[in-house]
Amino acid sequence: MLSVALVGGLHSGARAAAVERLLATVPGSVALHHDLTGAAGRGTVTRTVRDATGVLSTDEAPLVNDCACCALREDLVPELQRLADAGLTRLAVVELWDSVEPKAMAEVVAAAGLTVGSVITAVDPALLLPCLGNGDDLADAGLAAAATDRRTVADTFARQLEYAPVLAVLDGPDADDEDRALLAQLHPTARQVPLPGGDLAAAALAGFDVEAAAAAQHPACALLPQEADAHGVGTYVWHRRRPFHPERLYAALEDLCCAAARSRGRFWLADRPDTLLAWDAAGGALCVEPTGPWLASLPDAAWEMVPPVRRAAAALDWDPEHGDRCQHLVFTSPDLDREGLAELLDSCLLTDAEYAAGREAWKRLPSAFDALLEV
Repeated sequence: MLSVALVGGLHSGARAAAVERLLATVPGSVALHHDLTGAAGRGTVTRTVRDATGVLSTDEAPLVNDCACCALREDLVPELQRLADAGLTRLAVVELWDSVEPKAMAEVVAAAGLTVGSVITAVDPALLLPCLGNGDDLADAGLAAAATDRRTVADTFARQLEYAPVLAVLDGPDADDEDRALLAQLHPTARQVPLPGGDLAAAALAGFDVEAAAAAQHPACALLPQEADAHGVGTYVWHRRRPFHPERLYAALEDLCCAAARSRGRFWLADRPDTLLAWDAAGGALCVEPTGPWLASLPDAAWEMVPPVRRAAAALDWDPEHGDRCQHLVFTSPDLDREGLAELLDSCLLTDAEYAAGREAWKRLPSAFDALLEV
């Protein structure tokens, strides 16, 4: 049976090393790569299929809706199904183009009834900080997958890194202990496989649960990093049971976004007491968005419609008064100022007097986040 391993990441050198390692160590493996470079100008995407001996075929796939990623999705599944039907390939290594995110591709492959063996992000630790600190749009870096692509380098790389359960880590001379500590703290649950000599084959064939991976990225139940401190890199976990004052938090956003290389989590605004809000920051830019209700705001009958993993996560952090409503933000960075972060975040919470006024009074507070949440 054909197994599919997705290998992605912005670090092309590390990605190429990971693919070469898999082709060299897994008998009956082939690699597929769709080159999206300049696709908009050509109107096509270049597909290459190769094995350990060299290139087997090269072809062009037309753009779909002026979107290179859409063309990739439309062309990839038929190619994988062709390999599966032929019965000669054990492992199809899909080398994703630079800014393609593995989550969407894994879900496309799984929806077609194909087996996802693993999702691997290839990383050069020496390039971690430059990527996480790069707030440029992908379009400005020549990495946009469509004319409408508004992602940044930093947030794209963060998602690539945190979705994959396996990191293929390039053992290069430019990485130092700080770089390696940053990688370990950004994704502490990942299995790290060194390149070029690690056992990546076993990781590629280990099996991958697409639904569980999606749940692990949802802010309500994500396995966020824990407190850590090593080689000048720190991770600070801030957890509180009091809502934010919307105006004070909004005024502090710039300082909070610049306080760490990466921050993420979930938060609670006083004027939106029933809405779970996601926090996702990298490269000095912040994305906040509503991700549905807090479970505490739902009637009992609606709980049956909530995925079990979400109910389990809420139960682990349940408060008698507020249920699963909470502030849970995690900041990871070299030279992290924990005390400064704690002081700034705490200053954005409701004061004792504001808190005592009650929920109906909270709802009347100025809605400073309306524009940011596109209300």
